[in-house]
This record gives sequence, structure tokens and C-alpha cells, in this order.
Amino acid sequence: MKWLLGTFSQGWNGRRSRRGHVFQGRYKAMPVSAAMENPYYFRIVADYIHLNPARADLAGGKRGKLVAWKWSSLADYARGMGPGWLVFERVLAAFDLAQDGRGRRAYVAWLEQRATNDKGEIDAEAMKSLKRGWYLGEPCFVDKLRSLVETKPHRTTGADPVARSHDEAGAEELARRALAAVGLPSAAKSLSKLRKGDTGKVLVAVLLRERTAVGNRWVAQRLAMGHTGSVSRLVGAFGKKKEELTKLRELEEMLQCDS
Repeated sequence: MKWLLGTFSQGWNGRRSRRGHVFQGRYKAMPVSAAMENPYYFRIVADYIHLNPARADLAGGKRGKLVAWKWSSLADYARGMGPGWLVFERVLAAFDLAQDGRGRRAYVAWLEQRATNDKGEIDAEAMKSLKRGWYLGEPCFVDKLRSLVETKPHRTTGADPVARSHDEAGAEELARRALAAVGLPSAAKSLSKLRKGDTGKVLVAVLLRERTAVGNRWVAQRLAMGHTGSVSRLVGAFGKKKEELTKLRELEEMLQCDS
């Protein structure tokens, strides 16, 4: 994508004798849970892609048929013919539709109706996840993603705001689940009423430092643990007692989803 967008931008600018960015924002890749036993998130992405022209007011409804938009694969669904890499069956199965012409026609008709009635709008929560999250799926999906990479991720320097936002999104999800597991409130305001060195806070802080790339500053603010030095001291002292390590393993087991 870097090569494609860079080459296109240079050609575009060169033909028009202009300079600067052509595309707004950075290209973003997001892992999506495509498990067929729970295809909710896969359907969100399929909707988002096929209804893009309607939300941009380029096709659908008063702009004509959504299927007529030439930069979409929806026309291939209507014809039942497309490039070799386009697999109709995966999307149709996610919507519990027949794997034949009836299913394809029903899928196209449903999207056309969405484009006409609500201009291709996507559920607000789903849209929020697509725009701000670093993955799309059930909470256990993030555990599967982490199992594919090294146990302790490389620390980021903070130079890349996109990478940092992704790290913080993952840490926030883990913090929310871990706090609930140890019986603590999730809101920072409520956490501030507890001791900075509360046993549950320290346990969650250790987990965050071991399993995410966020630093002590983020942990201190999120868990209301005061100065970053306090987090460093408490996390560094953790594990000297056998029962502390036992509690950490128990917490990890509670948060671990079935593979």
C-alpha cells in the first residue's frame, strides 16, 4: 500500500503540477474476526465496504442503483461472475443466504434497500470500532491475535501516533477486562478513591506492562496510581512473593479465551 499510494500520488501531482498529499489520512489495516460461528463482525465489514458509495452519496437511492457503481464488487455478486480471488460463498454464508443465484440476488436487494432507506449508514457502535479500534471482534479475539506475536511486544518510542493509538486501544481493552476480573471499578475517577498501591491496581499494572506496549505514564493515569515513578517501583517490586505470581497466573487464566 505504501508503494501504491506513493506512486499514484507522485503521478497525480506530476500531471497537475501540484505538491502535497493526495490522500487524506494514513492507510489502516485492521484484523477482523471471521469466525463463522459468530459472523457478526465479518458482516459489519462486508456492509461497510459495499455501502461506502451510498454513504459518500455516489450511488444508491436517488443516485441510482448501488450495483451500478463500477468500483464495487457488488455487480459481480449480481452477475455471479468475478475475479478468481472474489469468494461469494464466504459473505453469503455470513448472512445465512443460499450459496447460489437466489442468495446473491437477495444480498444485492438487501443492500439496495439499505442504500435507499438509510443512505448506507452503519450501526454507531460498529462504526466507532472500525474508526478507532485496532481489531474488530469479540474480546477473546484479541487473545488469539496476541498469541500470534511475541509474548512481550517491542516498546514504541512514541514517534508514531498511529502505532501508539493502537497500543493504547489494546491496553484499554485489557485494562477494562482485568479490572472487572479483580473486582475493581473501570472508571479512573472511581479508581482514584483507592490507594495508589492497591493490590488489585498493582496486579493489573503488571499485566499491562507485560502484555502491552504502553508505558508507565499511561498506566499511572489509567489506574490512578499517581506518579510514573510509583508505577515503576510497584511493578518492579512485584513477584518477590510467591502468592503474587500465583494471583497473576490466576488473572491471566481468567482473561484467557478458548482458542
